[in-house]
Amino acid sequence: MSFKENQPQFQMIDVTLIDPSPANPRQCIDVNALKSLANSIQKKGLIHPLLVQPANTSGRHTLIVGERRWRAAVMAGEKTVPALIRSCDPNEVLEVQVFENMGLGMRAPLDPRDMANAIQTIAERFDTRETAAEHFGGTSNWLNQATAAAKANLSPKITALLDSGKISSAGAAIQLEKLAQKNEAKAESLIGQIEQMPEGEKLAKKIVDMALSEEGGRRNKKGEAATTMVASDKESDTPPWDDAPSSSATSARRLNPGKVKMVANILGLADGDEEEILVRLIDEFLALKGEGNPPF
Repeated sequence: MSFKENQPQFQMIDVTLIDPSPANPRQCIDVNALKSLANSIQKKGLIHPLLVQPANTSGRHTLIVGERRWRAAVMAGEKTVPALIRSCDPNEVLEVQVFENMGLGMRAPLDPRDMANAIQTIAERFDTRETAAEHFGGTSNWLNQATAAAKANLSPKITALLDSGKISSAGAAIQLEKLAQKNEAKAESLIGQIEQMPEGEKLAKKIVDMALSEEGGRRNKKGEAATTMVASDKESDTPPWDDAPSSSATSARRLNPGKVKMVANILGLADGDEEEILVRLIDEFLALKGEGNPPF
């Protein structure tokens, strides 16, 4: 009988009676990320049940999916965890694990503005921002960044671009709003180009940062490249979200896109969003130094 045809049975299972799957394709598990997940489990318990094989003759269950959740639950001090017991043929286990991790639309993340609004609503229940940040397992600085989009007074156009996913982050949207306040024509020109971006493309925050920096009089080679890319009155074949041509001096300092993507995948962030990657890496470094764990 195939996995699809087997009916699951829900049960609370002792964490000590669960073994990891030898077929699990996930070979590396981020300890700091586990600490963040354990913090969540301590607050609300395990939200999504594990999926395990029926008990063997020794009464032990083997995980099919959910090893990170199981390890985090143990770290959080949980004695039992919710689980779906469902028989799965050894030949199907790897396929089930891969399909579950691919997601296939099952666990689409909230868009940045919706997430910021939700976190802000929860934070308002606490007396101080510090207490609210501790509830999420993060720092006050992280909370300010996480709720920036909720507190920002964004224009309808920029809000629409953020909600549609054509702007990479709330920080990029806020910077674009600042640019509009300094130079409305330049911002409108950039917004118009963003609206024409192909499906799936996003405007990186660094592009807005460079345009805003130039507008404030802090010119440099990188800023001038951004000006050519997004603010020229002449028609150009290069869209503002692509890398602008640069001299050999600036090319030498450009980040390797492949490495950026690898780091993004490890951290569970959007591919190529260097601003968010940098923020997360800073949090990870501070966590290693004992300055607090990254929240998610």
